[in-house]
Amino acid sequence: MTGANPSASAQGMSTPLVVLFAVAGGAAVGNLYWAQPLLATIGGDLGVSASTAGLLVTLTQIGYALGVLLIVPLGDTVNRKRMIPAIMGLSALALAASALAPTFAVLLVTLALVGVTTVAGQLLTPLAGDLADDTQRGRVIGTVASGILLGILIVRTVSGFIADPFGWRVVYVVAAAIMGTVALLMVRFVPVLPKRERVSYWRLVASVFPTALKHRPARFTLVLGAAVMSVFIMFWTGLTFLLAAEPYSYSAAQIGLVGLVGIAGAITAQRVGRLFDRGLATPAIGIGLALAIIALIISGLGSTMLPVLLIAVAIFSVGIQGAQVLLQTRMLSIDPATRSRLNTAFVVTNFVGGAIGSALASVLWDLGAWTALATAAATIIGIALVIWAVQRGQIRRNA
Repeated sequence: MTGANPSASAQGMSTPLVVLFAVAGGAAVGNLYWAQPLLATIGGDLGVSASTAGLLVTLTQIGYALGVLLIVPLGDTVNRKRMIPAIMGLSALALAASALAPTFAVLLVTLALVGVTTVAGQLLTPLAGDLADDTQRGRVIGTVASGILLGILIVRTVSGFIADPFGWRVVYVVAAAIMGTVALLMVRFVPVLPKRERVSYWRLVASVFPTALKHRPARFTLVLGAAVMSVFIMFWTGLTFLLAAEPYSYSAAQIGLVGLVGIAGAITAQRVGRLFDRGLATPAIGIGLALAIIALIISGLGSTMLPVLLIAVAIFSVGIQGAQVLLQTRMLSIDPATRSRLNTAFVVTNFVGGAIGSALASVLWDLGAWTALATAAATIIGIALVIWAVQRGQIRRNA
């Protein structure tokens, strides 16, 4: 940041501020995933089975869902310059408490609190939409969204590499230090924002889905977003099963390295936002869905050949993540006054889609391994592509 003041101006968001938002969003949402590669390690240290340790991920995700529903809508009414750093500071405290947790039960509570406070990342995306001008909004939201995706991918990989030599508690010490630093940067660089209309809290929360559903383009965007997220989770959960089994038999660290191929999708997500600014988002969403289907077919045919599988992972990431970023950008462009509530509806429906995808991944793997999973995922995306084709005029309107 040296030599540049990352602030918003009359011309929109400066590049340093966009980068700061992307890094902060990735750091915040990434906190959901530190524990995923560490479940066996944490379970062994705290005297519980690996399957019981899986509750850590479940409680963190439940906390996140509650935080999105109960906190993110406040972005439409409260002072976000104060709110976002405060929530990030609380997240740093929850992460530090996780590092010090003496028992598994205490760790469950602290990670649930981590999930609740992770929502700061979902406050940044609509804020970026508010600060950007009309000519840069797609690029700005795409960059922030890609930062969140990169954070998720990087955390899953880095977590294991820190824990192997230093232990799982150090992972949370590092995470707490990162969030504390980001919170201080937010205090310094988030611009002063004009006051907004005050709405009673429960009225605000209750209005989330009515606000979204009254816009017809939003309804189709929510359906497509949930479908995309369900397949995204199915694919990556199933990929873990595939790489852990014969003929690969990869370790958690090796699986994490394969997952880094998904960075291609996150980088592309930053670029596809520009298509929104050029009025090309609707056809680009269709292309993204089509690429995802192609990738799933390739992965089904070449699941035992690593080079083919890596190509499929790269294509899938570009298609699915690009489509998701464009869908979110459209959602946040429907009504500027209610961006936080629209983002809440989008994230909550995505969460539901992801939960369904996670459940389906396990069931489908037991039924027919990767072939069954890839076939089902391609079918879901195929249905989404049909919805896009039929309703693309409505999706385009007012977005």
